[in-house]
Amino acid sequence: MAGNDKRRGALRKSNKKGATKGSGGQRRRGLRGKGPTPKAEDRVYHAAHQRKLERERRNSGRHVRENTTELVVGRNPVVECLRAKVPATQLLVAMGTGHDDRLSEAVAIANARGISVVEVQRQELDKLTGNTLHQGIGLQIPPYEYADVHDLIAGIKQTGEPGMVVILDNITDPRNLGAVIRSTAAFGGHGVIIPERRSASVTAVTWRTSAGTAARLPVARATNLNRTIEEFKRSGYQIVGLEAGGEHTLDTYDGGTDPVVIVIGSEGKGLSRLVRENCDVLMSIPMEKWVESLNASVAAGAVLSEFARQRRVAGSN
Repeated sequence: MAGNDKRRGALRKSNKKGATKGSGGQRRRGLRGKGPTPKAEDRVYHAAHQRKLERERRNSGRHVRENTTELVVGRNPVVECLRAKVPATQLLVAMGTGHDDRLSEAVAIANARGISVVEVQRQELDKLTGNTLHQGIGLQIPPYEYADVHDLIAGIKQTGEPGMVVILDNITDPRNLGAVIRSTAAFGGHGVIIPERRSASVTAVTWRTSAGTAARLPVARATNLNRTIEEFKRSGYQIVGLEAGGEHTLDTYDGGTDPVVIVIGSEGKGLSRLVRENCDVLMSIPMEKWVESLNASVAAGAVLSEFARQRRVAGSN
């Protein structure tokens, strides 16, 4: 019978229906501060956030590429690197690539030097290079191992010879760097030093231009050129900076007996102010007046050749 049912669900609740007094704290929580507004680049839904991520990705990519292998592509550049005995870890050949004399030569040299030849999908080589202009071939080159400046100085001392070292300032063209390395090796120099920043580094282009001499001549990186120059001074080196209008010329300066550092700036900027002030001697190269200047590699070759001649004369006396 209705009303006599003992089930719990049939009992009428004692509290009345309707709105309760107060907001239950909702209004108070709504008035609570939410803190400062995040920057646009920190809001994941904002376009500025995407630009920030892209910027970080590019910066990260530059750092990674500096410490990873370099990939030289194209049949002529790859063959030139292999002929110059540039260190390499792998020769990549895209499947289905048509054979010609250059490809056959590249594979033959790689096999002779013990460089592994690996066939890859063309799409994979496209992805590695970022384009399709690789001609179906790529050569992986490991990062160059730079010498330490202190070890370079100590190594020269052990030879018992008067050291002859080239320091490059403001040289950003890897071909110039490669040519300077080649000239330094050809005329009996003991090493080349470049700054860590705002300078060309030893890349595949440098290797090719040096004609393989980068494998035998030490190249060192200096964190601070002026401190490096001071260290050479303490080791008994004369610091000679090439500068138009210097107090000496190549005809009047004797570089055949004492240890010497030749400092060469770029054709346009020349030597940095502090580097110039840190040189013991500023020397110019005599040449026709209507010729404005020489690039770094030509200037280095002229000076190194003359100093090598002076040393041969001094050694024969």
